[in-house]
Amino acid sequence: MSAVEDKLASLGLTLPEVVPPLASYQPAVQSGVYVYTSGQLPMVEGKLPVTGKVGAEVTPEEAKELARTCALNALAAVKSVAGDLDRIARVVKVVGFVASATDFTGQPAVINGTSELLGEVLGDKGVHARSAVGVAVLPLDSPVEVEVQVELTKA
Repeated sequence: MSAVEDKLASLGLTLPEVVPPLASYQPAVQSGVYVYTSGQLPMVEGKLPVTGKVGAEVTPEEAKELARTCALNALAAVKSVAGDLDRIARVVKVVGFVASATDFTGQPAVINGTSELLGEVLGDKGVHARSAVGVAVLPLDSPVEVEVQVELTKA
């Protein structure tokens, strides 16, 4: 097991299986020293634990936890192409989408679930640039979707 996966285990977390694509795309691709993930939903064992809009059917606290799950799924996708999470030199960018009720404006706090998990697991390598965007609807009525870009060390 890698040091990153050891850190996950120390937090009581395990790296999930890569979430299979819902359409015609790959969960992650590598270009040079960068890995780009597709949008990762908070799938757990093939299902969304919660659906709906944040600020309506889903609380911001629930959504923040879902964003943590998205981060775990993104790490699994990165590992699927990088082979080893210890190759992560740094997380470069996170883009988070929050399916929001029309009056909900707390998207950054929701996506903190992803940012905080990456920081807990990767330390300074997890510090990144970020966007947190409110949207009308996400695939499968997911409350949250996250994509991640990481830079790898040379193999």
